[in-house]
Amino acid sequence: MSGRSLISIADLTTAELEHLVARSGEYFTAQPVDHRPLRDKVVGVLFTVTSTRTRTAFSSGVARLGGTVVAYGPRDLQLVTGETLDDTARVFGGMLDALVVRDPVPMADLRRFADVSGIPVINAMVREEHPTQGVSDVAMLRTHFGRLDGLHVGYFGEGNNSATALALGLAKVPGPSLSLATPSGYGLDPAYLAEARQLVAGSGRQVREVHDVNDLGDDLDVVYTTQWCTTGTTKPDPDWRRHFEPFAVTEDLMSRWPGAVFMHDLPAHRGEEVAATVLDGPRSIAWAQARMKLASAMAVLEWCLGG
Repeated sequence: MSGRSLISIADLTTAELEHLVARSGEYFTAQPVDHRPLRDKVVGVLFTVTSTRTRTAFSSGVARLGGTVVAYGPRDLQLVTGETLDDTARVFGGMLDALVVRDPVPMADLRRFADVSGIPVINAMVREEHPTQGVSDVAMLRTHFGRLDGLHVGYFGEGNNSATALALGLAKVPGPSLSLATPSGYGLDPAYLAEARQLVAGSGRQVREVHDVNDLGDDLDVVYTTQWCTTGTTKPDPDWRRHFEPFAVTEDLMSRWPGAVFMHDLPAHRGEEVAATVLDGPRSIAWAQARMKLASAMAVLEWCLGG
């Protein structure tokens, strides 16, 4: 393979993740760039489900770094007519230099695609994990606070693929702790929670999950939430909203941590997982967080393709 894939944060060493975080911060503060590490590179961008920030970030990032994008929608490939994943991978391997994928498939499919195609594959969100969101979020924290050491992040809502990436990302870099407040039955995948806990074992830091917001302490630096229905998913329980309502980020909830900033990976549903006055208020860094998506996409593309 010419280049490197980013399929899970778990695949990265601490040094690699720290490089991506630092490089994201550099791109965030030093736009526009004056070099073109993707010159003469052609990158496929395959999104079979909706996306605003991630698709735009990678498409714009490829262009800003000197490359060319070939975009694919949900029914553009012969996969929908029965062509095999391996056959598609072989063809792409002969025509593209990398592929960015958002699709609700198992992560194992991306690994298979990378192996067969021989080109870098970037996970822009699959069923289990949203690793580029995790890189972007850790970069936003370091850029905003100027440090990661000693930060305590509180995550509210479902233990979805963004939460998985956040947990792995914060656990893999030195310094921060994470508390996840999730409705019972909607927590982080136990295997990922165990992996994140193992990463911080013996460090004095914590990755913990609670199912009652009253079990959280008074030392949060960040209050983070995501939409309650992750893109491309549904919930089998028709009464699921009742379980999520205590985890909504309201002004009253934010008042428990008067020094904390607010983060949201967007899209947001005002009046559901977050109050409009919080999302659009002075403590919200959600819009800077969204801009960081472009910077981190550029850092990932450069790392995967440009050396």
